[in-house]
Amino acid sequence: MAGNPPIVVHRISPSGGRRVTVRGRIMGLAHSDDDVLDLVARAGIRGGRELLTDPALVEWASGRPHRYQPLGLLP
Repeated sequence: MAGNPPIVVHRISPSGGRRVTVRGRIMGLAHSDDDVLDLVARAGIRGGRELLTDPALVEWASGRPHRYQPLGLLP
């Protein structure tokens, strides 16, 4: 993690999905990278998929980046 990124994609919930916060404000639950991009766009942050790999902007908390389902629920 680099500093204090404004976007945090939190740990995977037991039923799937990850909570997304922007500057401490809960934006919603994401089930995909596209969902994360939609949620952060609502907060005024726009960018393509490269945004999700920028540690100055996004912290992937407690889990592997780009994963949204607990291991037991993977297809």
